[in-house]
Amino acid sequence: MASASPRRLDLLRQVGIEPAVIDPADIDESPEPRELPRHYALRMARAKLAAVAGRHPGAVVLTADSVVACGRRILPKAESDSQARACLALLSGRRHRVLGSVAVGGADGAVRTRLVETAVRFKRLDKAEIEDYLLCGEWHGKAGGYAIQGRAARFVSFISGSYSNVVGLPLFETVALLKAAACLEITAPLKVASQ
Repeated sequence: MASASPRRLDLLRQVGIEPAVIDPADIDESPEPRELPRHYALRMARAKLAAVAGRHPGAVVLTADSVVACGRRILPKAESDSQARACLALLSGRRHRVLGSVAVGGADGAVRTRLVETAVRFKRLDKAEIEDYLLCGEWHGKAGGYAIQGRAARFVSFISGSYSNVVGLPLFETVALLKAAACLEITAPLKVASQ
């Protein structure tokens, strides 16, 4: 798996998949000028796969990326209070999309990708709610400045699509890609090298 995300690892384990190797990709994740969110999400998953697959010849390699988009705007993975505050203020009372991209490189050299879109709406947040959420710190490093599986769940008034996608990995689509890449039925823990 080409990801150091503990959430992605937990999600894979929920469906009986245990990565044999965790080897995060070190790539530039900056969006290109005027890049659309859907294109960016797929480009990130493919770039991670390209960066890691060569280090694991003959292995099934899984990469993923999560993008929070409000309209055509790609929200950052919040690294500071000010970034998280700006994201939450933008998402307050609005609908946004979480784009989960998955790329799997098979032992046969084939690359399989999926893009999953989940719509999420936040209730209108007041300043006190935003500041309280910032204190918990679970927003750090999260796309859009929130973690739906934590305290931010109280902000969600509507969700349409894959919940696991918003957490960090669309499980249904990921399992289907891994089955296709490994040409096997997943009934017991599958050992895969993933990103």
